[in-house]
Amino acid sequence: MIIAIVILVVLVVAVIAMYNKLVTLRQRVKNAWSQIDVQLKRRFDLIPNLQETVKGYMEHESDVFAKIAELRSAWASAETVAAKADISNQLTEALKTIMAVSENYPDLKASQNFTQLQDELTNTENKIAYSRQFYNDTVTMYNTKLETFPSNIIASIFKFKPDELFEVKDEATKQNIKIDFSK
Repeated sequence: MIIAIVILVVLVVAVIAMYNKLVTLRQRVKNAWSQIDVQLKRRFDLIPNLQETVKGYMEHESDVFAKIAELRSAWASAETVAAKADISNQLTEALKTIMAVSENYPDLKASQNFTQLQDELTNTENKIAYSRQFYNDTVTMYNTKLETFPSNIIASIFKFKPDELFEVKDEATKQNIKIDFSK
């Protein structure tokens, strides 16, 4: 009888420990996503300043500015990681266009305001890249825990669901971004 009670207590403690580990990992995934969200919000906040700075020089690039405005609106209504990743990747492409076109405007490149915005944007892009990596690492740990024995049993009992990785689906977007501010 005592052996049965000890075994039962050990099993209950093991189930509680596995459940708590799954909850902890799920919360880390949410935290990692919020870090991406914060950095993308920061990038979205920088874009209007960048647009205002370059507008006077690039009046014929209004289609790029319209695309950026459209993407900012789409971001607010996107509900899945995949949708937000796609919007983020499209925004990166639009920003690459602005940076490439800015090469044709020496006065713009010499502007202190433009240079500061470029530095801020580059810093933010680096933070976004780090946040994506951290998010994907965290999701991978969580999803692995959901699939490994014996935690997969606890996960199915308590209906834990796997999370999506932040992936780049468009092959063109996987290319390295080359922004050269020195010219």
